[in-house]
Amino acid sequence: MSLNYTELDAKKLEFIAVAEQGEIPNGERIFVEINDHSIVIFNIAGKIFAIADVCSHDGGPLGDGEHEADYKVACPRHGARFDIRSGKALTLPAILDIPAYPVRIKGDQVEVGIPIDS
Repeated sequence: MSLNYTELDAKKLEFIAVAEQGEIPNGERIFVEINDHSIVIFNIAGKIFAIADVCSHDGGPLGDGEHEADYKVACPRHGARFDIRSGKALTLPAILDIPAYPVRIKGDQVEVGIPIDS
């Protein structure tokens, strides 16, 4: 099964409010825990993205890594890069993708979609 949960039908997701829009300024990120999911949420040029806060290379935290151009984040431990939009592993040493979660805005609330069966 794909870890890119942004591709799942909304009926298979539970959307959880995690923050107000103003709590995630442009260029910033926040960290949240939903059930057993550690997630980092990025605001890039006014667009909100959510990925797992874990590097698939060694299980280390990813969210503290440097945000790079073209929607990339670099793992602070060994430099593996991931696409913030899809969780796709882009460079070694990571070869496995990480979960990407759908995000929606309801009113002023940022909501993250978690698979119902998780």
